[in-house]
Amino acid sequence: ELDYAPYFLTVHDVVRKARELEILCQGRGSAANSSVCYCLGITSVDPSEIDLLFERFVSAERNEPPDIDVDFEHDRREEVIQYIYEKYGRERAGIVATVITYRTKGALRDVGKAMGLSTDVIDKLSRTATWWSSGIDEEVAREEGFDPTDRTLMLVLEMTKQLRGFPRHLSQHTGGFVISRGPLCEVVPIENAAMEDRTVIEWNKDDLEVLGLIKVDVLGLGMLSAIRRSFELIENHY
Repeated sequence: ELDYAPYFLTVHDVVRKARELEILCQGRGSAANSSVCYCLGITSVDPSEIDLLFERFVSAERNEPPDIDVDFEHDRREEVIQYIYEKYGRERAGIVATVITYRTKGALRDVGKAMGLSTDVIDKLSRTATWWSSGIDEEVAREEGFDPTDRTLMLVLEMTKQLRGFPRHLSQHTGGFVISRGPLCEVVPIENAAMEDRTVIEWNKDDLEVLGLIKVDVLGLGMLSAIRRSFELIENHY
């Protein structure tokens, strides 16, 4: 009814390829514990052994796309990513963006440089951020070696507060893929990533949810790489 079959089958295809390449993987997330994912081999957890509501996985009332994260050995995740690009083409598949926002120290460094503060002063302000981030205590400021009446210093701290939470730059999501039927550029701007052979779209996951576009999460998990190495050690030892 909700037309999610293509989504489940797309995830299944990615998992099938990983198994073909002998890359360890395991599905997780709300929909990953569903009977469909168990039957498709996306997860090894039998949902009939757990007493969970069906609506936990797919709900017509919530009208939300299913959420399946698939973890792959982090050493070999790039092979899975390149399979997706190879299968769908870089014009139809792209990694989701994530917006990096300013935190206190990053905002302070950029504002301090723009206002001409020395690196030493910026470093000291950064180390003592706790005393001024919620408001200037003049006594503490003097103890730290700052003049609380200095106009430039006050302006830097005020602008730093305003800049916190403001978008700084666009980065890549940890592994969210959006795959389209037609060219992605007809839906969203795309660009080449800093990493070779990767294409990213300029929207983040929140934008995709608003527009109803479904993403496939291809994540790297260090523990799966550790398990793989353990298998190899056991095989060599015995």
